[in-house]
Amino acid sequence: MRCVIARFPFDLTKSGVLESMKGIKPEQVIGESVIIGRRTYPVKQVGQVITRQDRRDFSAGEVLRAMSRLGFTCRSALPIATPTRVLSPLQQASAMLGAPAAV
Repeated sequence: MRCVIARFPFDLTKSGVLESMKGIKPEQVIGESVIIGRRTYPVKQVGQVITRQDRRDFSAGEVLRAMSRLGFTCRSALPIATPTRVLSPLQQASAMLGAPAAV
């Protein structure tokens, strides 16, 4: 499959990506990720390995599009959990100081 990443054209295949990522230890996943084989890789790490470019040269979206078109499972960044109960500024300050929680 032909795709453009960081303004450069690449001919990528699923088997080629699998071969490129063989033996590469996955880094800790913080944002978007790609599942290759049985391992979950950060999307920027995958992009760096398959394009041999610096991670700052391409966006995560470019690599996610290419990997999903090749049939890999891609996951977006996990949403940040929002608090279920909003505290008033006074309650929040009291909680930070270690005061018992007001009901």
